[in-house]
Parts: sequence; structure tokens; C-alpha cells
Amino acid sequence: MKHISTIAIFLSIIAMGCKEQKNVITKEQLATDNTLSQAEQAEGWKLLFDGQTLNGWRMYQNKPADAWGVKDGILYCKGSETDKSDLRADIVSADQYENFELSVDWKIAPEGNSGIMYHVSEDTTAAYYSGPEYQLIDDAGFPEKLEEWQKTASDYAMYIVTSRPTNPVGQFNTSKIIVNSTHREHWLNGVKVLEFEAWTPDWEKRKAAGKWKDVPNYGMNKTGYICLQDHGGGVWFKNIKIKVL
Repeated sequence: MKHISTIAIFLSIIAMGCKEQKNVITKEQLATDNTLSQAEQAEGWKLLFDGQTLNGWRMYQNKPADAWGVKDGILYCKGSETDKSDLRADIVSADQYENFELSVDWKIAPEGNSGIMYHVSEDTTAAYYSGPEYQLIDDAGFPEKLEEWQKTASDYAMYIVTSRPTNPVGQFNTSKIIVNSTHREHWLNGVKVLEFEAWTPDWEKRKAAGKWKDVPNYGMNKTGYICLQDHGGGVWFKNIKIKVL
């Protein structure tokens, strides 16, 4: 019995060590995150996040909020730390973009909700009234029933995905958005999960029949800011990079 107990304790220590190791950000990972390879630089990629500061980002409509921070090479929304609406704010890129390929690594907190918007303008009270949104959410753990158009990688309230190869909550995913004139693509962890054409009769029909029927400016911009959404829950971003098409 004593021998078996010793083995059990030893195995428990190993298991705990492995679990802790999964949550450790290694020096090697920090060294490669938020950087561009020579090939990426040659292809025209640009980093939108330097891994150390909020340079290149500001609050939507320059709202005086302290909703975002940087730690260990990660841009994060403080979530419950600023859960009062007057302290929350989406964050937007310094520059505007028209046609582009955007790649972002992200992870969401349990029950979390966020999104990546593009072609955002600042003439409405909320960024999502102008910019289409690539949805980020805890599909399995969100406390309310979700429609398909509310789930991860969907074009929020417009188009649903064909598949959803997400990693477990708490692990990073890689999303890609391609915008080239009317053509749009959503990618998730290397898989193209959605493509559609904006401003077509089908697009107009979906807009008129759903959440945006009374929002005439929704999705109409041909250029605008990249926007990360503060929805009151924890969300983390890194390796945010863009290539102008």
C-alpha cells in the first residue's frame, strides 16, 4: 500500500507540473509572438500590435476609458474589472483600411463575448452599427441561448459558418478576415468557414430582414477602422497583423 501511495503521489506531482506548464508563456513564445518573418515582411504584412504597448490603438470615439491593457505580449480587455458601461470601450486601429487580409490570435474567457469589426466609422454610438463583425464567443458556455448567427466566426447577424473548428475556451485560436471589394472570407484555425459577397441582393435581403433593418449605415462603408469589441468579458489578442490588398 505504501509503495502504491508513493507512486500515486509521484504521478500527481507530474500531472500538476504538466498542467502548470500549459499555462506558462515561454521565453521562446514571447520572442516569436508579435513579430513578422522575413517572408511576411516581403509579402507586405504589417503588425498592428507591438506586444508591449497600446501604440497604434485608441478608444472608440476617443472615449476616456481604461478598458484595455497589455501584459506578457498580449492585448487584453479587462472585462469584469471595468464592467460598468461608462468604463467600457471598444478599441480601434489608428489607420483605416479598405481591402485587406487580417490575421489575429485570440482566446475568450468562459462565458465571454467579443468580436472583430472592420470598416468601422465613428459617426454612430456603437462600432457595430457601422462595421461588420467577426463574432468571438464561448459557444458552449455562454449563459444565454445563441442563434447560429451569434456563434464564433459568423458574420454577426448576417451569415453563419459552415463549420466551427474552435479550440477549447482558454486556448488561442487564429482567425483571418479577407476583404477584397465585395468579397469577404472568414477563416478559423486554418479553415475557411464562410465566404459571401457584400451589397448583393442576398446581402440586402438579410440586412432588411434581421437585426440591421433599422440601421441604414450598417455595412455600407468601403473603408474604415479595425475594431476589437469590449463586451464586458475577458478576451485576449496577440499576433495582430494586416496585409493591404
